[in-house]
Amino acid sequence: MSMADQREETGRIVVGVDGSDSSKQALRWAVRQAEATGGVVEAVTAWDFPQFHGALGWLPPSSGDEAALEARARKELDEAVEEAVGSQPPVEVRSEVRYGTPASVLLNAAHGATLLVVGSRGLGGFAGLLLGSVAQHCTQHAACPVLVLRGDSQ
Repeated sequence: MSMADQREETGRIVVGVDGSDSSKQALRWAVRQAEATGGVVEAVTAWDFPQFHGALGWLPPSSGDEAALEARARKELDEAVEEAVGSQPPVEVRSEVRYGTPASVLLNAAHGATLLVVGSRGLGGFAGLLLGSVAQHCTQHAACPVLVLRGDSQ
């Protein structure tokens, strides 16, 4: 096994990024950790169809929505990564946009990872919660260690 293959297998840090300050702080922490350990960072975001409800119940999205929603998620992820770690981070930072709920996307992305890093609260939570639902789900179900980073203002 080459050194690059070994680093990929043992030094991949997956980070959940939703654009929140908490997720950007988690990404910055992961980059510092990867720099110290010789690892790589995989910034992951999830996208899903919004729930539309009408008089007849759930309404399916139109056929053009998928590409637009995925492109929007990609743009938001790229902007969050740029804001958090700049355009030339000291380690390799890969960006992944995946379809699904945030918790399921992160759990799938973390298979084989050294570490999964999430912020304690993201964009969808209630301010009074001690731990966001995605972070809580990840700590209970991930196959790798999970670091929940609590921000200064939290």
